Parts: sequence; C-alpha cells; structure tokens
Amino acid sequence: MGRVIVVGLGPAGPELITGAARQAIERTRRRFVRTWRHPAAAAVDPAKSFDDLYDQASSFEEVYRAIVDRLAAEARNGVGDVLYAVPGSPLVAERTVELLRAVPDLELEVLVGLSFADLAWDRVGVDPLTAGVRLVDGRRFAIDAAGERGPLLVAQCDAEHVLSDIKLAALAAFDRSVGGRADEKVIVLQRLGLPDEQVFEVAWSDLDHAVVPDHLTSLYVAEMGAPIAREVARFADLTGELRRRCPWDQEQTHRSLRGHLLEETYEVLEALDSVDPDSLSGYEELEEELGDLLYQIVFHSVLAAEAGQFTLADVARGIHDKLKSRHPHVFGPFDSDPVEAKDADEVLVNWEAIKREQKGRDSVMDGIPPGLPALLFADKVIHKARSVGVVPDVDTATVAGRLYEAVRDAQAAGLDAESELREFAKAIGEQIRASEISSM
Repeated sequence: MGRVIVVGLGPAGPELITGAARQAIERTRRRFVRTWRHPAAAAVDPAKSFDDLYDQASSFEEVYRAIVDRLAAEARNGVGDVLYAVPGSPLVAERTVELLRAVPDLELEVLVGLSFADLAWDRVGVDPLTAGVRLVDGRRFAIDAAGERGPLLVAQCDAEHVLSDIKLAALAAFDRSVGGRADEKVIVLQRLGLPDEQVFEVAWSDLDHAVVPDHLTSLYVAEMGAPIAREVARFADLTGELRRRCPWDQEQTHRSLRGHLLEETYEVLEALDSVDPDSLSGYEELEEELGDLLYQIVFHSVLAAEAGQFTLADVARGIHDKLKSRHPHVFGPFDSDPVEAKDADEVLVNWEAIKREQKGRDSVMDGIPPGLPALLFADKVIHKARSVGVVPDVDTATVAGRLYEAVRDAQAAGLDAESELREFAKAIGEQIRASEISSM
C-alpha cells in the first residue's frame, strides 16, 4: 500500500510553514507540489509540480482528479513515501485532499497547516465561531452562499469573471436593481502575510473594476442583503451552463423559444385539469410541468442578461414590488389615506386604478393582448367592465351576444368559461369514442 504525506505551505511566505511540515519535507525524497504559484513553494524544491495539468484540462475538477491519479500511481509504484505540498492548509478549500481520502488502497497522512482564513480572522477582527462565519468558494458563490445572510469569507476569488459573478449574486440579494447599491461595502483581502498585503473596502458595484484579482485574493462579507433560495440558484446556474455548453441552447433566441413557451403553458393547463383536490392525485405531473415552464422563464432571463437588460433576480424583484404596490389594503401605507378592500371586487377596482396610474394608460382596455383566445379575451373585457362599473348593452339575439353572456354567467358563478367549455367538449369527445367502439 502506498503512502502520501500531505503538508500545507501556509498562506504566505515560508516562515509560516509549520515545524512538522518542514520536517516531513526534509525527510521525504519524492516530493510534489500542486503549483509553483505560491510564495512558499520554493521550500519544497526540488519537487515536481502539477502546473502542466492546469493548461491541459478543461475544468478544475479534471485537474484535481488527474493530480490524485498521478499521486496514487507514484505512491503504489515507487519506494518510500510521497510528499504532496499544497497552498495554505490541506484541510481548507483543498479538493485534492478530499479525493485522496477516497482512494481505497492509499495510506494518507495529513499535516495541518496555517490557512489564509487564520490571517483573515485577524485582519477583519472577528472570532469566526462567535460571529458564525461561513467559508464559501468564490467560484460557486451564487450557489454556496444561497440561503445565507453572512458573515461570509469567500475564498478563491482569483479571476475577474469570478468577482463579476460574485458581485451580481450579491447585489441581486439586496432589494435593489443590479448595480444600485453603491453604498454597500465588501472587504477585499489580498496577499495576506506578504510585504504587499492589502486589506481594503470597496463598493459592491465596483468589485470587478476596482480589484485586480490573483490567486491570493479573498473577500469578507459582513452581511448579505437577503438570503437567496438555494434550489432556485442551482437551477439558474444550470440554465446558464447549458446556454454556454449545449449546442441547442446556444442557438436559441427569444423568438425561437416562443413555441416552446406556448407549448409548456398548455401542458401546465392540461396538468391543472388532471389535479383532483379530493384525492390529491395529479400533483406530481403538475410539479413536473411547472418545472418545464419555469425553465422557459429562466431561459428568457438568461438571454436578457446576456443582452445586458435584466436578470432572473430583476424579474423576481419586479413582480415582488408590483404585487406589493398593487395590494395597498394589505401592505399599506396605513398612516395616511389608507386603502380598503372589503371583497374581491374592490380589490379588482383598486388594482386597475393603481395599474392605470403606474402604466400611464388612458383606458383599462389598454394592455389586453388582442390575440388572446376569444373566450379569454371576453373574460378579460368583462373583468375590466366590472372594475370601472360599466354595464354594456349586449344583444343576446346574436351568437356573439349569447357567447358573451355565457362567459359573464360563468364568471359570476366563479367559473372559468374556457375550462368549462373544454371539459364539456372533452366529455363529448369521450362519447364519440365510445360510440365508435360500440359500432365496430
């Protein structure tokens, strides 16, 4: 069985390498260092590095697995222990150590070392246990920080695009539009323990412009604006990855997705029809179809973000603010001119009045898509008429008049005319099928 000894090089220069690590380096002849890009890496020389893998691989995970494969093969085939030196502490943000632990026929000894986090606690003046600080990966910030309010210590902020993604995720967590919280600050920690160490505050909106990132850059976030839902963040991240890596997703535009959006909407409607509130059957199908529809919404948001227009967070924020402003009887203001709504009809009246003011529309009819199906269009018109107290003159001698009256009667009974007619037609269809079978 091969044996690998893992040592940490500490967060800065060789003076921060522990005595135990130095002794292991001195007594072990077969030495490997993950990368020479570290201020203390020369302390392991002579050694072989894995820097070549970073240039060849397409992802960090691929690099780390290749490193582990090489180390395991070296430990099995050679004579004596293998020493593997990593930046910082082997126990903090070191994926290769996780993978080495999973190798079945490999003996592993890990010598703890000083981490960049130890210096960070000193520089920001916090006790991580008392403050409840969580350590997250900057490359997975939108997901790993989801549901968190802070404080957070963000590691591996080594590229401009990483800082940009962190900034967008953080600003989206504040109840503002992206880029609109110039007053919110984040602490930047760079090259801690080295002569050119820097610790400074920067506005979130300037993070990816004011900071020149390197492999010794981290962030300290005292407080997030609001927690992000983890599963929604994971889903949005997946949608973005498909857009970047899947040929079909890469070809799509807002226009090309129109048919898919319509199809998924109708499939949701069909799933709704199958739900039985008494037996609770049909909900599994509804959940799946709602997911398909959500994918279309997130996809359009990704396309809009690429165009620099809005993000999924902006969509969520927009509907949140709209619903809040359209329900003054629920959310106020209650101190002056309070709005009351005793029933659903008054809610509709208030809604239309607020909507007209916000949209600057001259008529409640403005904004109704003329291409809606006729029954749905009539249903909208009846709602609008009721909201402004108009009682139209309907000639029931005409087919159109009778259809309009039927929609109005359904609405008054709390029914959806479109759904009622669809179910009725489906029942007739089943009668036709039964008749065809009996006549065969």
